[in-house]
Amino acid sequence: MIRILFLLVLFSLNSSYAATQILAEPLKALHVQDGGRIKPFNTFATEALQLVYGKETFKGIEAEDQKIVGKRHAVDILLTWMIIPEHWSNTPIIIIRHNGLKEALGLDPQKTKKVYFSPRELMQNDRLALLIQELNNRREAQEKLNPYYQAVQTLESQLSMFQAITSGLALRVLPPSKDSGIDKWFSVNELSGESQKLFADITKVFIQLVSSQVNGPESSEVKELKAQLNTAVEKFKDFARAQDPEAYGSEELVEMEVHLKDFHPFQWAWVAYLLATILAAMAFVSNKNWTKWGAWIFILLGLGLHTYGMVLRVYIIGRPPVSNMYETVIWVPWGTVLFAMILEFFRKNYLIFVGAGLVATLCLILSDLSPVVLDPSLHPLEPVLRDNFWLVVHVIIIVTSYAAFFLAFSLGDILMIYFLLGADKYKRVIKEGVHGIYRSIQIGVVLLALGIITGGIWADYSWGRFWGWDPKETWALIALLGYIAVLHGRLVGWVRDFGMAAASIVTFALVIMAWYGVNFVLGAGLHTYGFGAGGVEYVSAFVAAHLLFVTYVAIVHHSRLKEKS
Repeated sequence: MIRILFLLVLFSLNSSYAATQILAEPLKALHVQDGGRIKPFNTFATEALQLVYGKETFKGIEAEDQKIVGKRHAVDILLTWMIIPEHWSNTPIIIIRHNGLKEALGLDPQKTKKVYFSPRELMQNDRLALLIQELNNRREAQEKLNPYYQAVQTLESQLSMFQAITSGLALRVLPPSKDSGIDKWFSVNELSGESQKLFADITKVFIQLVSSQVNGPESSEVKELKAQLNTAVEKFKDFARAQDPEAYGSEELVEMEVHLKDFHPFQWAWVAYLLATILAAMAFVSNKNWTKWGAWIFILLGLGLHTYGMVLRVYIIGRPPVSNMYETVIWVPWGTVLFAMILEFFRKNYLIFVGAGLVATLCLILSDLSPVVLDPSLHPLEPVLRDNFWLVVHVIIIVTSYAAFFLAFSLGDILMIYFLLGADKYKRVIKEGVHGIYRSIQIGVVLLALGIITGGIWADYSWGRFWGWDPKETWALIALLGYIAVLHGRLVGWVRDFGMAAASIVTFALVIMAWYGVNFVLGAGLHTYGFGAGGVEYVSAFVAAHLLFVTYVAIVHHSRLKEKS
C-alpha cells in the first residue's frame, strides 16, 4: 500500500498544474509553533522553502533521472517532504551559490556551475563535517564570520531544516494540555492517539488529492477531495484548540497573516508608485492636468497599500514596524513619499514626486528581491527591546530622518542629469530641485538630532549610560554633523546650487553607513539585534557609482564654467 501511494504521489509530482493553484489550501491557516511565536503553516512553509530552495515557490528542477517542472506552492511541497522524504533526499533542491563553498566540498568541477544539490549528496560528503567543525570553532571564539563561513552556516541550517521537516520534528502543530506545565508544542512526529489519527487523515486525503490531479484540477473528484481535506483540517484544529484555547492563539491573527502573505500589498504598492513616477515625470514636462491628477491618484494608492501592509505587520506581531533591516527598508520609502507629498502640496513641483517615486519603487523592489539579506519574516523582539517607550520613539524618528535624506539624495541624482544637459538651460528646474533638497535636509537634520537624543535616553534606560561611542551612535552623529555642515555652507553662501545637489548625494553615504554599514559591514557594538550579512558588494557598488557620477558631472560643470569665464 505504501509503495502504491508513493508511486501515485511521485507520478502526480511529475505532472504540471496551474501555477496559482494550491492543493492543500485549508492547511495554510493551520497553527504552527515556530520561532518563538504562533504562525500559520503557510508562513512556516514559505520560510522553510526560501531557506532550503532559495525561493518561496517551488519552480521545478530538471535532472538526468527525473523531471519535475511547473510551479508548486510551498505548503504542498513541504507536505510531500514529510510523505516521501526518500524521493526529495535525492532531488537537487538545496541551493548553494558560494563557489568557494562548492570547491571546499570537492564537488565535480562541472557541478560547481550548478546551484542546486540533493540533500543526500551533501550529507554524504566527507568534507561537510570538517567544514561545520571549523564553523563551530569560529562561533565559539565569537569571531565575525566572513562570506565563506556565512555560506557554511547557511548550508548547515538548510540541511538541518530539511532533516527536521522530513522527520516530522520541525512542524509543531499541537499545544500541550492546559495543566501539563509544558511550553513546547508537539511535533507531527510526536503525535499519538487521536491527534495522530486526525493528522493522518489530512495526509491521506492530500495524497488522494495529488493523485486525482491527473483527471484535471476542476474535476468533481478533486472538488470532493478538497472538501474532505477542509473537513479533516478543521477537525484537527478543533482538537488542537481544545487542548489549550489560550495557547493555541488567535484564529484572526493567523488568517490575517495568510492574507498578508497572499495579497502582498508591498508588491502592489511599488507598482502604483512606479505608475505615479511616470505620470509625475509627464506632469513635470507637459504640465497637463490629467497627468497631475494621475500622479496624485497613484501615489495616494501606493501610499494606501504601503500603509495597509505595515499596519497588518504591526497588528500581527504586536510591535513597532522598524525592528529589523527589512522593516526599515519598508518604512523609509513610506516616509519619503509622505514628505514628498507635503513639499509638493506647497511648492507644486512634480520633480519631488519623481524623486520620491523612484526611492519608493527601488526600496520595495529590493525588499522583494533580496529575502536572504532583507528577511521579511515576522520575529518577536529581543527582551532588551520590549516595552520601552523611548526605544520605539528613537527608532521611528531615526529611520524617518533617513527618509528625508533619501528624498534629498534622489533629487540630487535627478539634478545631476540636468547639470549635464545644461545648467543655464534648466536654471529654473535646478532652482526648484535645490529648494526641495534644502527643505528635505532640514527636515532630516531635525529628526536625526531628535532621534540621537531619544536614543541616548533609551541607552541610559537600557545600559546605564547616555553616550558610549557605540558604532551605531558614532555614525549617526557623523551623519548629523555632515548634513549640518551642508546646511551651514548653504547659509553662508559657500555651497551653491551644484554644491547642494552634489552634497545631497555624497553625504547620503554617511546615512548608508549608519543605516546599513554598521549592522552589515562592521557587525560590532551593542546594537546586536540588528546585525546581518550579505549585499555588501551591491551597496558598495551603489555608493561608488554615485560618487563617480558626481565627480564626472562636477568635472563637466566646472569645465563649462571656465569656458564661460
